[in-house]
Amino acid sequence: QVQLAESGGARVQPGGSLRLSCGASGSISNYYMGWYRQAPEKQRELIGTINSRDETWHEDSVKGRFTISREINNENTVYLQMNSLKPEDTAVYYCRILGTNLWGQGTQVTVSS
Repeated sequence: QVQLAESGGARVQPGGSLRLSCGASGSISNYYMGWYRQAPEKQRELIGTINSRDETWHEDSVKGRFTISREINNENTVYLQMNSLKPEDTAVYYCRILGTNLWGQGTQVTVSS
């Protein structure tokens, strides 16, 4: 069974950037992957997806600022590039293989001055 692990979370100032990684113990290139986030006292929400053809969808609140991607010749990782970060982006960020209960442990992103 594939295991997922997110990394790259940090504390940044508003307007800053981060790149999160979702690393897997095996190839995930053929999986439909999702990035979620959960802010304090809020429900976990889906913010973006990427399918096996590298077609992406981004939720409106992050569209134009966040980008989900894979790298050619790297079958084990999905990325979430986050630009123009806002305080309301503060959350724990998770990746998941959509359609399964396979999640990573999450990585904390804090946007604060």
